[in-house]
Amino acid sequence: MVPPNPKAVFARNLRRLRLATGLSQEELAARAGLHRTYISSVERGQRNVSLENIFAIARALGCDPRDLIGTEPATRDE
Repeated sequence: MVPPNPKAVFARNLRRLRLATGLSQEELAARAGLHRTYISSVERGQRNVSLENIFAIARALGCDPRDLIGTEPATRDE
C-alpha cells in the first residue's frame, strides 16, 4: 500500500473543514493571521505547512490540529 501524500491529506482536510465552517479562504486567512494566497496554495497541496501555521489554522477553524493532519478525523476524547 502506498502511503498517503501528507500535503494532499492536509489540503483535503483543510478544504473540508473550511467549507464545513462556512468560511471563505479570505476569512480563514484573516482569522489565522495568514495571507489568502497562502491558504489557497495549501488547499492545492503546494505548500509544506509549518507546525505554527497548522496550529494557527486549527485555532481559526475551531478544530484540533489532528483533524487537519490525520487520514481520519480525530475524536474529541483522545
